[in-house]
Amino acid sequence: MELENLPPIFEAYRTEYPELTVCRVVLQEKELYHVIYQDGMMQAQVSGKFRYDAKTASDFPAVGDYVMADITSGDRAVIHNVLPRTSVFVRKAAGKTITEQVVAANIDTVFLCMSLNLDFNLRRIERYLTASWDSGAVPVVLLTKTDLCDDVATKIAEIERVAIGVDIITTSFAETDGYSQIGPYLKAGKTLAFVGSSGVGKSTLINHLLGEDRLETNGLRGDDKGRHTTTHRELLMLSCGAMVIDTPGMREMGMWDSGDGLSTAFEDIELLAEGCRFKNCTHHLEPGCAVQEAIQSGELSAERFSSYEKLKAENAYSDDAEGYLAAKEEKFKTIAKFNKANHKNRQ
Repeated sequence: MELENLPPIFEAYRTEYPELTVCRVVLQEKELYHVIYQDGMMQAQVSGKFRYDAKTASDFPAVGDYVMADITSGDRAVIHNVLPRTSVFVRKAAGKTITEQVVAANIDTVFLCMSLNLDFNLRRIERYLTASWDSGAVPVVLLTKTDLCDDVATKIAEIERVAIGVDIITTSFAETDGYSQIGPYLKAGKTLAFVGSSGVGKSTLINHLLGEDRLETNGLRGDDKGRHTTTHRELLMLSCGAMVIDTPGMREMGMWDSGDGLSTAFEDIELLAEGCRFKNCTHHLEPGCAVQEAIQSGELSAERFSSYEKLKAENAYSDDAEGYLAAKEEKFKTIAKFNKANHKNRQ
C-alpha cells in the first residue's frame, strides 16, 4: 500500500519522530490492530503512555487512521500517535454505554447501503446522512438488490426527498452490469467506506470489487433481516488503487455530537425555521410557525419533521454525555491530587 507523498502535516510528524514509522491501520479486533507500512504489515498495539493519555474512545486508533509506530520493538508494532484525521465517521456505541465509536477514519466517500426490500427505511437513511455529513466525507446512497424491487424509480424518488443533493446509485448482484454505477467513485488513492445494516450486500459488493470471494457473505433470514457476517472493520486495497473499508452491519445508529451534520441533512427544515415569526419557535403551537405551515401544506412531511426532532434530541443527549466525560476526567484529577497530598502527609 502506497504511503509516500503524504500530506504536509503528516510529513511534519515524520520529521518530529524520526525513530517512528508512518503506518495505516487496516484492521481492528478489539485492542489489537494490523498496520501496514511501506515495507509490509504487522500486528500492533498502543503504548502504555498512549493508553494513559487517551481521554475518550475516539482517541484510540481506528481502521483508516494513519499512526506513528515503532516497528522495531518486537513481533508487534507499538503505536505512539494517531495523526490528525481528515474525516471520521462516528456513532454512539451500541447499547446503553455512554461513549462514542469510530466506524472509519480518513475516508473520502461513505456509501450508505440499504437494500430495496423490507430493509428500506427513510428514517434510517436520515440517521446515516446526519453522521456522514458530520464526518467530513462525502455521502452516497447505495441501494442494493434492485432485482427484489418492483418499482425502483419510486424508491429512488422517496430517497431524493430526504437525501437532498446526494448521489443515489443502485446495484444488483443478479445483473451482469449490476455494479457499474460504482465505477466512477473508484479512483486511485481514494478511501471508500461501506456502512449499513446486516444483510444488505456490503461484503458481496466488496468481493466483486476485489475480484475474489475474500469476505464471507450471508443472505437474509426468513424475516428479511440480515445476519451478521462481517465481525470487524477492515481496509482492503483494490487493483485500481482505491481502498475500501468493510464494516459490520449496524442494528443501531445513534447520534454522537453530530450537530453540523444534522443541520446539513435537514437543511430544508432549518431554512423553513428561519421564516418563523419567533426566533425561539419550537415549531409546535406557536402562531406564525413556518415549519407547521409547511407540514399543513404538504411541503414537509410530518414524519420527516418528527425524525429531525428525534435526532436533535439524541444529539443533545450526546452533548450531555461529553460534558459527563469532561466532568469525570476533572473528578479523577481531583482524586489524584487528594491522594498525592495525603501520601505526603503520611510520610
